[in-house]
Amino acid sequence: MPTVDLNCDMGESFGAWTLGNDEALLPFITSANIACGFHAGDPGVMKRTVRAALRHGVALGAHPGLPDLVGFGRRNLDISAEEAFDMTVYQLGALHAVAQAEGGRLHHLKPHGALYNMAATNAALAQAIAEAVYKVQPELVLYGLANSELTRAGEQLGLRTAHEVFADRTYQANGILTPRRQPDALITDADQAIAQVLQMVQTGTVRSQQGTEVALRADTVCLHGDGAHALEFARRLHQELRAAGVQLQAAGPAVAP
Repeated sequence: MPTVDLNCDMGESFGAWTLGNDEALLPFITSANIACGFHAGDPGVMKRTVRAALRHGVALGAHPGLPDLVGFGRRNLDISAEEAFDMTVYQLGALHAVAQAEGGRLHHLKPHGALYNMAATNAALAQAIAEAVYKVQPELVLYGLANSELTRAGEQLGLRTAHEVFADRTYQANGILTPRRQPDALITDADQAIAQVLQMVQTGTVRSQQGTEVALRADTVCLHGDGAHALEFARRLHQELRAAGVQLQAAGPAVAP
Protein backbone atom coordinates (compact mmCIF):
# COMPACT_ATOMS: atom_id res chain seq x y z
CA MET A 1 0.00 0.00 0.00
CA PRO A 2 1.54 3.36 -1.00
CA THR A 3 2.00 5.94 1.75
CA VAL A 4 2.23 9.71 1.41
CA ASP A 5 2.32 12.80 3.61
CA LEU A 6 0.12 15.83 2.98
CA ASN A 7 1.86 19.00 4.15
CA CYS A 8 0.66 22.59 4.25
CA ASP A 9 2.32 25.92 5.04
CA MET A 10 0.68 27.44 8.11
CA GLY A 11 1.01 30.13 10.75
CA GLU A 12 1.54 32.76 8.07
CA SER A 13 -0.60 35.44 9.66
CA PHE A 14 1.18 38.39 11.25
CA GLY A 15 -0.04 40.85 13.86
CA ALA A 16 -3.46 42.13 12.81
CA TRP A 17 -3.25 40.41 9.42
CA THR A 18 -4.78 36.96 8.91
CA LEU A 19 -3.75 34.66 6.08
CA GLY A 20 -5.01 31.17 5.30
CA ASN A 21 -7.60 28.96 6.94
CA ASP A 22 -5.36 26.87 9.17
CA GLU A 23 -7.89 25.48 11.64
CA ALA A 24 -10.22 24.22 8.90
CA LEU A 25 -7.39 22.63 6.89
CA LEU A 26 -5.76 20.72 9.74
CA PRO A 27 -8.13 17.70 9.63
CA PHE A 28 -7.06 16.99 6.04
CA ILE A 29 -3.26 17.15 6.34
CA THR A 30 -0.61 15.14 8.17
CA SER A 31 2.16 17.72 8.64
CA ALA A 32 2.23 21.50 9.11
CA ASN A 33 5.07 23.81 8.09
CA ILE A 34 4.87 26.67 10.57
CA ALA A 35 6.30 30.09 9.73
CA CYS A 36 9.03 31.16 12.15
CA GLY A 37 8.82 34.96 11.98
CA PHE A 38 11.07 36.02 9.11
CA HIS A 39 8.66 35.90 6.16
CA ALA A 40 5.48 35.63 8.25
CA GLY A 41 4.29 34.62 11.68
CA ASP A 42 4.92 36.16 15.07
CA PRO A 43 5.30 34.63 18.54
CA GLY A 44 1.56 34.54 19.20
CA VAL A 45 0.72 33.13 15.79
CA MET A 46 3.42 30.48 16.19
CA LYS A 47 2.04 29.43 19.58
CA ARG A 48 -1.57 29.24 18.38
CA THR A 49 -0.61 27.30 15.27
CA VAL A 50 1.42 24.79 17.26
CA ARG A 51 -1.48 24.31 19.67
CA ALA A 52 -3.95 23.76 16.83
CA ALA A 53 -1.69 21.27 15.06
CA LEU A 54 -1.19 19.31 18.29
CA ARG A 55 -4.96 19.15 18.84
CA HIS A 56 -5.36 17.53 15.43
CA GLY A 57 -2.38 15.19 15.74
CA VAL A 58 -0.55 16.90 12.87
CA ALA A 59 3.26 16.74 12.77
CA LEU A 60 5.03 20.02 13.53
CA GLY A 61 7.57 21.46 11.13
CA ALA A 62 9.71 24.59 11.12
CA HIS A 63 9.22 26.73 8.00
CA PRO A 64 12.14 29.18 7.91
CA GLY A 65 12.19 31.86 5.23
CA LEU A 66 14.16 34.85 4.07
CA PRO A 67 13.92 38.01 6.22
CA ASP A 68 11.43 39.69 3.89
CA LEU A 69 8.01 40.35 5.43
CA VAL A 70 6.99 42.79 2.69
CA GLY A 71 7.76 40.28 -0.05
CA PHE A 72 6.44 37.33 1.97
CA GLY A 73 9.78 35.59 1.54
CA ARG A 74 9.15 35.02 -2.16
CA ARG A 75 11.82 37.36 -3.51
CA ASN A 76 15.34 36.09 -4.04
CA LEU A 77 17.94 37.72 -1.79
CA ASP A 78 21.66 37.50 -2.44
CA ILE A 79 22.59 35.65 0.75
CA SER A 80 25.72 33.71 1.54
CA ALA A 81 25.82 30.11 2.70
CA GLU A 82 26.78 31.33 6.16
CA GLU A 83 23.74 33.60 6.27
CA ALA A 84 21.51 30.71 5.18
CA PHE A 85 22.94 28.60 8.00
CA ASP A 86 22.47 31.37 10.59
CA MET A 87 18.89 32.22 9.66
CA THR A 88 17.91 28.55 9.60
CA VAL A 89 19.40 27.95 13.06
CA TYR A 90 17.70 31.08 14.43
CA GLN A 91 14.24 30.23 13.13
CA LEU A 92 14.47 26.52 13.92
CA GLY A 93 15.43 27.39 17.47
CA ALA A 94 12.44 29.71 17.82
CA LEU A 95 9.87 27.15 16.76
CA HIS A 96 11.57 24.40 18.73
CA ALA A 97 11.14 26.50 21.87
CA VAL A 98 7.47 27.23 21.13
CA ALA A 99 6.75 23.56 20.45
CA GLN A 100 8.50 22.49 23.64
CA ALA A 101 6.59 25.06 25.70
CA GLU A 102 3.34 23.63 24.32
CA GLY A 103 4.31 20.03 25.08
CA GLY A 104 5.14 19.10 21.49
CA ARG A 105 8.20 18.12 19.47
CA LEU A 106 9.29 19.13 16.01
CA HIS A 107 9.14 16.52 13.27
CA HIS A 108 10.61 18.26 10.22
CA LEU A 109 11.96 21.40 8.61
CA LYS A 110 10.97 22.77 5.23
CA PRO A 111 12.37 26.06 3.88
CA HIS A 112 9.88 28.59 2.57
CA GLY A 113 9.45 30.35 -0.75
CA ALA A 114 12.55 31.79 -2.35
CA LEU A 115 14.84 30.14 0.20
CA TYR A 116 13.33 26.76 -0.75
CA ASN A 117 13.72 27.40 -4.47
CA MET A 118 17.27 28.72 -4.14
CA ALA A 119 18.32 25.71 -2.07
CA ALA A 120 16.81 23.36 -4.65
CA THR A 121 19.47 24.35 -7.20
CA ASN A 122 22.26 26.01 -5.19
CA ALA A 123 24.45 23.32 -3.62
CA ALA A 124 26.16 25.72 -1.18
CA LEU A 125 22.87 27.03 0.23
CA ALA A 126 21.46 23.51 0.38
CA GLN A 127 24.51 22.31 2.31
CA ALA A 128 24.20 25.21 4.76
CA ILE A 129 20.53 24.51 5.50
CA ALA A 130 21.14 20.78 5.88
CA GLU A 131 24.05 21.45 8.24
CA ALA A 132 21.87 23.76 10.34
CA VAL A 133 19.34 20.96 10.80
CA TYR A 134 22.06 18.40 11.47
CA LYS A 135 23.73 20.54 14.14
CA VAL A 136 20.53 21.62 15.92
CA GLN A 137 18.12 18.66 15.64
CA PRO A 138 19.54 15.85 13.50
CA GLU A 139 16.50 13.68 14.16
CA LEU A 140 14.31 16.01 12.06
CA VAL A 141 13.17 15.13 8.55
CA LEU A 142 14.38 17.63 5.94
CA TYR A 143 11.68 18.40 3.36
CA GLY A 144 12.86 19.54 -0.06
CA LEU A 145 11.92 19.51 -3.73
CA ALA A 146 12.10 15.99 -5.12
CA ASN A 147 15.53 15.16 -6.60
CA SER A 148 16.94 18.54 -5.59
CA GLU A 149 20.23 19.80 -4.17
CA LEU A 150 18.52 20.19 -0.80
CA THR A 151 17.44 16.57 -0.45
CA ARG A 152 20.82 15.49 -1.81
CA ALA A 153 22.66 17.57 0.80
CA GLY A 154 20.52 16.19 3.60
CA GLU A 155 21.10 12.60 2.53
CA GLN A 156 24.86 13.15 2.31
CA LEU A 157 24.82 14.28 5.95
CA GLY A 158 22.76 11.29 7.02
CA LEU A 159 19.53 13.19 7.60
CA ARG A 160 16.17 11.66 6.86
CA THR A 161 14.69 13.48 3.89
CA ALA A 162 11.24 13.79 2.35
CA HIS A 163 11.11 14.42 -1.39
CA GLU A 164 8.29 16.87 -2.01
CA VAL A 165 5.94 17.15 -4.98
CA PHE A 166 3.28 19.73 -5.77
CA ALA A 167 -0.37 19.17 -6.56
CA ASP A 168 -0.96 22.50 -8.28
CA ARG A 169 2.30 23.07 -10.17
CA THR A 170 3.41 21.83 -13.57
CA TYR A 171 6.79 20.22 -14.21
CA GLN A 172 9.47 20.54 -16.86
CA ALA A 173 11.22 17.65 -18.63
CA ASN A 174 14.27 18.05 -16.35
CA GLY A 175 12.10 17.53 -13.26
CA ILE A 176 12.01 21.12 -12.02
CA LEU A 177 8.85 23.12 -11.42
CA THR A 178 7.69 25.43 -14.19
CA PRO A 179 8.66 28.96 -13.08
CA ARG A 180 5.70 30.91 -11.66
CA ARG A 181 6.24 33.72 -14.16
CA GLN A 182 5.17 31.42 -16.97
CA PRO A 183 1.43 31.24 -17.74
CA ASP A 184 1.31 27.43 -17.52
CA ALA A 185 3.02 27.18 -14.12
CA LEU A 186 -0.12 26.60 -12.06
CA ILE A 187 -2.77 23.90 -12.32
CA THR A 188 -6.14 25.48 -11.58
CA ASP A 189 -8.35 22.52 -12.48
CA ALA A 190 -8.93 20.34 -9.41
CA ASP A 191 -9.45 17.15 -11.42
CA GLN A 192 -6.13 17.65 -13.20
CA ALA A 193 -4.30 18.37 -9.94
CA ILE A 194 -5.71 15.28 -8.22
CA ALA A 195 -4.87 13.10 -11.21
CA GLN A 196 -1.30 14.42 -11.11
CA VAL A 197 -0.96 13.62 -7.41
CA LEU A 198 -2.31 10.11 -7.86
CA GLN A 199 0.15 9.49 -10.71
CA MET A 200 3.11 10.78 -8.70
CA VAL A 201 2.22 8.77 -5.59
CA GLN A 202 1.24 5.54 -7.33
CA THR A 203 3.82 5.42 -10.16
CA GLY A 204 6.67 7.71 -9.07
CA THR A 205 6.37 9.71 -12.29
CA VAL A 206 4.88 12.97 -13.49
CA ARG A 207 3.97 14.08 -17.00
CA SER A 208 6.01 17.15 -17.95
CA GLN A 209 4.84 20.12 -19.98
CA GLN A 210 6.88 18.64 -22.84
CA GLY A 211 4.81 15.42 -22.71
CA THR A 212 7.50 13.16 -21.24
CA GLU A 213 7.18 10.99 -18.14
CA VAL A 214 9.68 12.16 -15.50
CA ALA A 215 10.70 9.91 -12.61
CA LEU A 216 10.50 11.48 -9.17
CA ARG A 217 10.12 10.40 -5.56
CA ALA A 218 6.89 11.52 -3.92
CA ASP A 219 7.19 11.28 -0.13
CA THR A 220 5.13 14.36 0.65
CA VAL A 221 2.63 16.49 -1.27
CA CYS A 222 2.44 20.24 -0.72
CA LEU A 223 -0.98 21.83 -0.41
CA HIS A 224 -1.20 25.61 -0.58
CA GLY A 225 -3.54 26.83 2.14
CA ASP A 226 -4.07 30.41 0.96
CA GLY A 227 -5.97 29.82 -2.28
CA ALA A 228 -9.65 30.62 -2.78
CA HIS A 229 -10.60 26.93 -2.95
CA ALA A 230 -7.84 25.53 -0.69
CA LEU A 231 -10.16 23.92 1.85
CA GLU A 232 -12.38 22.29 -0.75
CA PHE A 233 -9.36 20.95 -2.62
CA ALA A 234 -7.67 19.62 0.52
CA ARG A 235 -10.83 17.79 1.55
CA ARG A 236 -11.27 16.25 -1.87
CA LEU A 237 -7.63 15.23 -2.29
CA HIS A 238 -7.68 13.61 1.15
CA GLN A 239 -10.77 11.62 0.15
CA GLU A 240 -9.45 10.63 -3.28
CA LEU A 241 -6.15 9.37 -1.91
CA ARG A 242 -7.82 7.27 0.75
CA ALA A 243 -10.30 5.90 -1.78
CA ALA A 244 -7.32 4.85 -3.93
CA GLY A 245 -5.86 2.90 -1.02
CA VAL A 246 -3.11 5.38 -0.22
CA GLN A 247 -2.16 5.60 3.46
CA LEU A 248 -1.75 9.13 4.79
CA GLN A 249 0.90 9.79 7.42
CA ALA A 250 3.70 12.26 8.12
CA ALA A 251 6.89 11.55 6.22
CA GLY A 252 9.66 9.65 7.97
CA PRO A 253 9.48 8.18 11.48
CA ALA A 254 6.65 9.08 13.80
CA VAL A 255 7.43 11.63 16.49
CA ALA A 256 5.47 11.34 19.70
CA PRO A 257 4.12 14.64 21.05
